[in-house]
Amino acid sequence: MTLVSSSSRRPFSWWLAAIAVPLIGFTLALRAGDDLAQGPSSEDPAIIEVATGLEHPWSLALLPDGRMLVTERPGRMRWVNGDGTLSAPLTGVPTVQAAGQGGLLDIVPSPRFTSDQTIFFTFSEPADADGAPTTDTPAPLSRTALARAKVSASGLSDVRVLYRQQPAVGGQLHYGSRIVFGRDGNLWVGLGERYSQRDKAQTLDNTLGKVVRLTPDGAPPPDNPFVNRPGALPEIWSIGHRNIQGATLNPATGELWTLEHGAKGGDEVNRDLPGRNYGWPLITWGTDYDGTKIGEGTAREGLEQPLHYWVPSISPSGAAFYTGNAFPQWRGSLLVGGLSGKQLVRLTVDGNRVTGEQRLLKDLDQRVRDVRQGPDGFVYLLTDAPDGKLLKLQPAKAP
Repeated sequence: MTLVSSSSRRPFSWWLAAIAVPLIGFTLALRAGDDLAQGPSSEDPAIIEVATGLEHPWSLALLPDGRMLVTERPGRMRWVNGDGTLSAPLTGVPTVQAAGQGGLLDIVPSPRFTSDQTIFFTFSEPADADGAPTTDTPAPLSRTALARAKVSASGLSDVRVLYRQQPAVGGQLHYGSRIVFGRDGNLWVGLGERYSQRDKAQTLDNTLGKVVRLTPDGAPPPDNPFVNRPGALPEIWSIGHRNIQGATLNPATGELWTLEHGAKGGDEVNRDLPGRNYGWPLITWGTDYDGTKIGEGTAREGLEQPLHYWVPSISPSGAAFYTGNAFPQWRGSLLVGGLSGKQLVRLTVDGNRVTGEQRLLKDLDQRVRDVRQGPDGFVYLLTDAPDGKLLKLQPAKAP
C-alpha cells in the first residue's frame, strides 16, 4: 500500500446549538452552519491508498476473515486482494441498468457469513414495458432490486432476487439504496422515489420513497408496522423519503439511522422508526433546483423532523457509527461521506441528538461514496470517480 498523504494539524469547528422546530415530541434538528463555536484542534488522519483503478465504486463489504469485496456501478463485483490488486470481475452478477445513477449498488455480508458465505446486494434491475425483469439493456423501465448469493473466489452462485421495488418506472435517478441488518436478523433497504415519482413517497400502495423491512428470504416480517393495514404493502417500514444513499445501525440502540439527499439543500439524517412519515415531498429544508418552493414548508404536525440537515447540500452517502479504538476521539460519532461536498463529515451524537459536526478530508477533493469501519478499527472509504479508489484512514501519529 502506498502512502498518499498525512495531514497537518488543523482547527475544526464544533456545532453547539440546535434549531428548535415545532414538532411533536420536541425533536431538535441541527442544521450545519448555525451557531458556530471554536473547538479544540485535531489532526486529520493519514490517508493510505489500498486499491486504485475502480470505475465508480459504490460499496465495500469488509468480511469477517479480513477479505474485501467491492462493487462498481457499471455492474462489476471484485475481490480486493491483500496487496491492493483487484480480482477479475466475478461471474454470476445479474444484469444491471447501468445508466445515470443506476448500476450495481450496495453490498453487505450475511450476519452468518463465516458459515454461509452469503452476501446481499442491491442493483438497478432492467424491466420491460410491462414491468417484467429483462436482461435487455437499456430497458424502458427499471427498479431497485435486492439479491442474495453465495460468493467464492471466482464468482456468485445460487443467485436469487429476493425483492423488487414496486413499481418499475422510467428514468435513471434516485434508486437509493443501502442495506442494513438489524439485531433480529431482518434487514432494511432504503429505496429512492425515482425523482419523477416523488408524490408516491406519501402513499402505501408502492415502495417508491420508502424503507422496507424484510426477512433474509425477502418476506415481510409479521411485526412490520403496516402489515394489517388494508391497501398497504406489508414490507413498508417508513415513508416520505427522497433518495436514501446512507444507512447504518446505531450501535447504542439497535435502531436504523438513514441519510437522504434533499433537492437544493435539505439533506437529512433521520432516526428511522416504524410507521413514521419523514415528510417528502410535503416538507423539506431545501428548495427545488430552480429555487422554487417544494411542499408546505419545513414542518407539519404528524411528519418527522430530521435529527440534522444540511443547507447547502453535501449529498450524504455511505455512513457508519465509529466504535473502534484507532480514533478514540471519534468513538460514538457518525461518519458520513459527502459526494457533492467532497469530504468526510463526523457528527457527534448524544443519545438521539446530533450535537456537533467536524468536516474532514476537504483537501482530498474527492466524492466520498462509502464509509466502513474495519475490524482493525481503521476507517475505509470509496471515492466515486472513473478512476475511483479504496482508501484507509489511520491515525497520523502512532499512539
